[in-house]
Amino acid sequence: MELRHLRYFVSVAEERHFGRAAMRLGISQPPLSQQIRTLEQELGVRLFDRTSRRVQLTEAGRLFLPEARATLEQSERAAEIARRAQRGEAGRLGLAFTVSGPFVPQVARALYSFRQSHPDVELALRELSRDEQIEAVRTHEVDIGIIRDFERPVLPDAMVCRCLLTEDVVLTVRSDHPLAQRAADPDVADLAEEPLVLYGAPNGAGFNEHFFALCAEAGFVPKIAHEARSLATLLGLAAAGFGPTIIARSMARLHVDTLVNRPFATPVTSSLWLIHNHTLSAVGDAFLRTILLPEAPAVPVIPAA
Repeated sequence: MELRHLRYFVSVAEERHFGRAAMRLGISQPPLSQQIRTLEQELGVRLFDRTSRRVQLTEAGRLFLPEARATLEQSERAAEIARRAQRGEAGRLGLAFTVSGPFVPQVARALYSFRQSHPDVELALRELSRDEQIEAVRTHEVDIGIIRDFERPVLPDAMVCRCLLTEDVVLTVRSDHPLAQRAADPDVADLAEEPLVLYGAPNGAGFNEHFFALCAEAGFVPKIAHEARSLATLLGLAAAGFGPTIIARSMARLHVDTLVNRPFATPVTSSLWLIHNHTLSAVGDAFLRTILLPEAPAVPVIPAA
């Protein structure tokens, strides 16, 4: 049974006239009559009672009509879904990001804008470390990763990356700490005797490595007072006086009463990188266009509690 047979049947059933149905379909009447006979033969039932004056549905035809309409509607829905998927308007997008990703305005704007413009795309979001993201993208568990690293990450051959943005990192310290109160901005060398709170592995991958290298250049090995697994723990321990910590400037938007953020006298920068496989889905392409669009709509600002 072909879909065109169903369309022919529905047209005749609605017009109750082969001539008018043929005009509606844009074909001549003899082929239409032949196609209806072919459909009846295939089904093994008579769908119409025909006389010289009228065309009436049989009982079989009357019951067959709503099913035929439903089949045609479903086929159109399926075709439209396929077309929308091809345009990147439907489907699923697996997106991974580092802990600081959602605090970066460009990332937050892109997520908001994409959800508004692509409501039928299922967004599967995951917070993963740098190395976990690279592996998840490589194995196609996620489509796009947003990782933080101080330099261009080393990726498998099948993957590509592009720098989304570069921003300063800041020293976050209790407001009563000497490094918070002195007039001059701190430098990395000023941390030589300070116990520090940093991300532990794997969340600190890339970030910690680069910071340790900067400490080595300044002639010391950093003292790690505590390794945190989450941003909340990192800031909480710093606020509790366990030691200063280092965060990207985008995360400094989180306000903690007892903490202040000091830029380094010699700027230290960190970059966010978009990573994905060479072959990306239409939905993935659509998200890339959104996040790389500078005039994406702004996200409503929710004041910190």
